Amino acid sequence: MDYLSEVSSERLRRDLFRLCRDPFSFRTVMYTIPWHDRNSLDEFDDFLVEELKQYAGDVVKYPYKVRPFRCDSSKPLHHWYSSPREDDPWYDANSILVTLPGSGSQSDEIIQLVSHKDSMSWINSPGAHDNAVGTVANMELVRILSKIKLNRTVRVLFCNEEHSPWHSLDMAKLAKSKDDKIIAVLNQDSLCGKSDEDAATGKKTFACVYSTPEGKQLAMAIAALAKELALPLDIIVADKVKVNDDDGSFIKAGYLTTVMNLGSFPYKDSQYHLPGDIPERVDIENLKLSTQLILAMILKIDKEGFQLVKD
Repeated sequence: MDYLSEVSSERLRRDLFRLCRDPFSFRTVMYTIPWHDRNSLDEFDDFLVEELKQYAGDVVKYPYKVRPFRCDSSKPLHHWYSSPREDDPWYDANSILVTLPGSGSQSDEIIQLVSHKDSMSWINSPGAHDNAVGTVANMELVRILSKIKLNRTVRVLFCNEEHSPWHSLDMAKLAKSKDDKIIAVLNQDSLCGKSDEDAATGKKTFACVYSTPEGKQLAMAIAALAKELALPLDIIVADKVKVNDDDGSFIKAGYLTTVMNLGSFPYKDSQYHLPGDIPERVDIENLKLSTQLILAMILKIDKEGFQLVKD
């Protein structure tokens, strides 16, 4: 079966507008929909759990406390976030972990997917590219992978990154403490986010970035697979150098075969961290192609494993 053809533009678009327009608008502890009594991030978590339970039997909430970032307009435009003060209130939040168990001889090996599901906590932004697109891509991957008899286990973490503190590091440390055999980590964050020029010309972009030699090999394998499949994506492979973002959380916990998948690098979306990061700007075809490439890599690793090449 051609599973790549199962990736649905219609579902990606539907989910994107659910997250960014109706009913949620924003996914933050600082916003409550009029006439509701719970914040939009909390409500979205419930929606996400119920949606994913249709496809996976193992969907678990991991509760923790967060504080929203403060807004500091004296900083550069795209970086107005500022650390909370010590007396700022704490809010309940959740990471959500979905497990699709493998049934083969390598079921103890885990392919870990990650995406942060929240939008900016210091301004009202729908956060379409950052990071509704990564969230809906991973939702779509859960749907499709749930139909496949997997050899290895696929695990998907939906976490929060636009609030403080990040919980992806705690989840990565928890995996390490259990000696989880994570063989590859793919973080979907800001897929198809690109420059206005690339958007205007219709260029379909995919950037795979790494911060370790092991991550470089995974990134190169993804680029080679895109070429093999003749996917019409303009592929960038780059050294991120700085160990940060949710992929960095897993690297810091000792999982070095880790990459971040996004739309451009250095990141070129003119509406990054701004109210103009709206779903209407998202190139759905680009998002579909990116999701197909990630799915193809997951299936390849599931079938063959991922062996690092010795230099």
